[in-house]
Amino acid sequence: MVQLKSESATVGIDAGELVSFVVDGHEFIHQKGSPGWRNSDTEMFPIIGPVNEAGYRVQVPKGNAIQDQHGLFRELEYQLLSQTVDSAVFKKDYMANTPVKNSKYPEKSPEPELVWPYSFGFKKSFLLKGDTLEITFTISGETDMPFMLGYHPAFKLYSNTPKILANNKEISLDDVLEVGNRAFHVKDCTAITLKDEKNITIETEGFGQFMCWTEVRNMLCIEPITFYPYSVNQQNMHLGFQYLKDTDAVFKVRIKT
Repeated sequence: MVQLKSESATVGIDAGELVSFVVDGHEFIHQKGSPGWRNSDTEMFPIIGPVNEAGYRVQVPKGNAIQDQHGLFRELEYQLLSQTVDSAVFKKDYMANTPVKNSKYPEKSPEPELVWPYSFGFKKSFLLKGDTLEITFTISGETDMPFMLGYHPAFKLYSNTPKILANNKEISLDDVLEVGNRAFHVKDCTAITLKDEKNITIETEGFGQFMCWTEVRNMLCIEPITFYPYSVNQQNMHLGFQYLKDTDAVFKVRIKT
């Protein structure tokens, strides 16, 4: 477990996963073992969304990639590169066409292995500044590699009627629950505030939109995304790709009270 500290806040990171963000004694992150979701955060890469209706195949310039929901990235393990009192950097690397065991097989997927036809490196950097946690995602790899990126943190809820403030509009928890597994889409948005017992704001750079998801009333996932997968049929998932250029792609998320 990696711990970061400032005068007012502490952060807990378990193998690259944000499992705690406490500011002035208040825990903002959903805790493992609580109802709702077995994780506290994760990434969606190189695709976002389900692909079961497309036969677990995603069209890319090099052919068809075998993927499961939200991509193969979750099946890889983070390596800790560096750590200080207020920062930590983790990395995952993938070599093109390397089969990766699919943990959803066979109970939830017919695909035993997942494959992506491009090599990439992915860094997740944490920096705690006062009561603000900045998370930077840096993607390197082959020029013109297609990708989507989503960050999937879960926040602990305390009150019975929390509100989500986005684009000067309020979204209720019931609004999110009603949408179900498709997740509530917040278009053209770079910042969301969760108004609960204590308020927290999620600011982003590079993503441009959000999904909000939960199936319970004690937690809420507020997910910065580059593409909302339910805007197209699964067979047309490729329409949501960005493409790597000659320089690394950098995305930022700031979580602050």
